[in-house]
Amino acid sequence: MREYKVKIHAEALDDIQNATDWYNEQSEGLGKRFQSQVVRQINKLKDTSQLYAIRYNDIRCMIIKKFPCMVHYSVNDKLNTITIFAIFHTSLNPKIWDQRK
Repeated sequence: MREYKVKIHAEALDDIQNATDWYNEQSEGLGKRFQSQVVRQINKLKDTSQLYAIRYNDIRCMIIKKFPCMVHYSVNDKLNTITIFAIFHTSLNPKIWDQRK
């Protein structure tokens, strides 16, 4: 089975932290549950069977289960890498992350 290396941009880590903080403000422990779910799903991306279809340009999106957020990432098959650019609430326009590339 082919396994990919996952690279997460600093801005995407900031997205996770900001969302975690926001969820913790809404309900104690909710941020921790959000963060755990994000990590669990990102780890599943290492398995090629978990890759999602391209949504726009070369960007794929994965919905975070139980939370209205999506992971925006690209796949480089030659280097066996997945690069995560952003993690945004689904109500936001995904094109706003273009400046991060």
